Amino acid sequence: MSAYDLIIFDYDGVVADSELLSNRVLAEVLTEAGLPTTLDESIAAYLGRRWLDCVPLIEGRLGGRIPEHVHGDWSRRCHERAAADLTPVPGFVDFLASRTERRCIASSSPVAWIELGLKRFGLAETFDGPIFSAAVHVTRGKPYPDLFLHAADTMGVDPARALVIEDTPTGVRAGVAAGMTVIGLLAAGHVRDGHAEELAAAGAHHVLPDYAATAAFLNTPPDETR
Repeated sequence: MSAYDLIIFDYDGVVADSELLSNRVLAEVLTEAGLPTTLDESIAAYLGRRWLDCVPLIEGRLGGRIPEHVHGDWSRRCHERAAADLTPVPGFVDFLASRTERRCIASSSPVAWIELGLKRFGLAETFDGPIFSAAVHVTRGKPYPDLFLHAADTMGVDPARALVIEDTPTGVRAGVAAGMTVIGLLAAGHVRDGHAEELAAAGAHHVLPDYAATAAFLNTPPDETR
């Protein structure tokens, strides 16, 4: 019997190996808009945040309002590249197939972006859990716990019986604030030196390198994992 009644997956960097793609495009469109931005700068500033929460950060650096076309350009280019290049995080598909716990996705990204990836990965019909998006389901995005609490409440699960799998400090803080057990996952392509330490500092209860280690954790008797 599992120690958890629900696994809550973040999406970008946990289900889809999309953080490099989306942050590379964001750096491009911000640079074109007059705010020179590198890939690493984009990752450092905006990783794990919904667009609404990125806007004040961008405008603070830009010194003015973001041109109206920026968000549309970013979204369009991400979808175009994802349709050809997006891949799942290594090990995710097999991990998902091996688990019997209820599951859902709770992400800062829009639902259409998440559905694009699930369809591309052949999971649109088999991912038997709802999608919760901070873009539509809550007022406050991560690092606030609202999205995770909304997911647990909607699914009728005690937060203490939920496991969150996250890849960003922002998401880790949200899961911890929700009173859930949080795994900081290091399996995606955007992970850099020092990322494990950042996830641990954000409060991740377990920092794991990949989905094989995550499966091993879940298969360990509960009194040995807490």
